[in-house]
This record gives sequence, C-alpha cells and structure tokens, in this order.
Amino acid sequence: MDLTPALYGAYKIAKYALYPLSWITAGVLLTFLTACLPATPWQTRWVRRFAVLSALITLLTATPLPAKMLIGLLEERYPPYHPTPTARFDAVVVLAGGVYGAGTLRPTAEISEASRDRTTCGAEAWLQGIAPRLVLSGGDASVFRNGTLESHEMKRWALRLGIPTSAILVEDRSRTTYENALRTKELLGTGQILLVTAANHLPRAVALFEKQGFTVTPMPCGYEATDRPVDAWQHVTLFDFLPSYTALAITTHAVDELVGIAVYWAAGKL
Repeated sequence: MDLTPALYGAYKIAKYALYPLSWITAGVLLTFLTACLPATPWQTRWVRRFAVLSALITLLTATPLPAKMLIGLLEERYPPYHPTPTARFDAVVVLAGGVYGAGTLRPTAEISEASRDRTTCGAEAWLQGIAPRLVLSGGDASVFRNGTLESHEMKRWALRLGIPTSAILVEDRSRTTYENALRTKELLGTGQILLVTAANHLPRAVALFEKQGFTVTPMPCGYEATDRPVDAWQHVTLFDFLPSYTALAITTHAVDELVGIAVYWAAGKL
C-alpha cells in the first residue's frame, strides 16, 4: 500500500533526526543557548558538558577509521560476486540510488553516481548472459511525486552501455526498498534473481526481497570500507584520524541502513 504524501514526508523528515549532522547541530545549539544564560556555576557546568558532547559526537562520526569500521559491519556480510560458468537467473535486478533533478544550472535530470554505478554493474552482469532480463527498479522519490523517475534515467544509461530495449524491464512506482521488492514481485512474480545494489544496502535489500519469495543472489556494487572491521587497523594512516566530510557521509549511510533494518524488522517486513 502506497504511503500518502503526508506520511511519506513525515518519514523523510523523521530520518533527519537520526543523522549524525543533526546530532552535532543539536549539541552546538545546546552549547550556544546555555552559554546565553546568566553566568552561574550551573550554567558553566552545562556549557562545558554540551561542548564536550558536541566534540565527541563530531570525532566519533566524522573520523574515517570508526566510520569505515561501522559501515564495514554491513559491507562484510556479502563478498564480491563472481559468476560461475553455470550461473543462471530469471533476472538481474538493479535498485536505484538517486537522481539529480533539472534546474536553472542543470537543464535536464541526470542519473546520480550511485544509480549509474549500480546500473553499470547490472549491465555488465547481464552482458555475461546469466539472465534474460535486466530489471531497473526505482520511481519518483519526491514527496509529492513531481520529480524524476529514477529507473527511466537508469534505462537511458543502460541503453548507452549496449543493453537492448527488449531486455530491459522498468519498475517505476517504488520509493523505498520495501516497495522495490513489492513492485518487482508484481512485475516478475517470484524466481531466482541477481540483486544489484551498494554493499551496505544489501543486508536490508536481500532480506526484503527474500520476504517477497525471491531466491536472491546478492551482487555488491561499491564498497565504502576498504577492509573488514577486524582488519581495519592493518592499513591505518594519520589521515584515518582526521575528521572529514567524507567520513561523516559514510557514518550517515551506515546509520541510515542500520535504522532502516531496525524499522523494517519492527514493522514485520523482514
């Protein structure tokens, strides 16, 4: 059942409360607001506490080493896929990873790096002759459904990679991973699929597709961690301890996935 624009909007807004940058912002605001109060021993004590809390959250979420170890917990679940000579599937299913809308600087919508990489991975797998169909799954993820259909932009890229139109099936109604699985089942029925998405997204995606009755072989496309968490210290450099925007983004992706798994499990979708 489709979420209404109000519910879907509330869902997207609620996610912001879980992002590390929101935690950092909240800590800084609490520090600032407390510092604006009349100077008292109580006020001084809490200014220091909020300041230390903000610094700790920043260091934990924006430092490369813990960020990569956290997302590595998700990415180590499924190793890289190497097809066997006898591997055969009913379809290669590729999940969308976003799209950039048109604007005053960007004249037309463009496929995002994540969607482009996943489509490329799926196309390469299809070109090996392991499945008759390439399914591209992803609709309009905007709240009021006035954005770009992600799977349509993925199809444009797949065609440029040499995939014939006759082999491509487009699923353009889904907005969430659960809907990816549900709508793909409506399109294919059930069967054996090669599921292509980011390595950190696979634990949630595989569980949701299996819940719909598919026999899933995961194909990770893109790792953000270099090593498994237990091996993370083997290639450590000074830069792994210097906070960066990239590390904060990696932590955000990990938190997003871990919370998504918890929410879907609580809702009985996994």
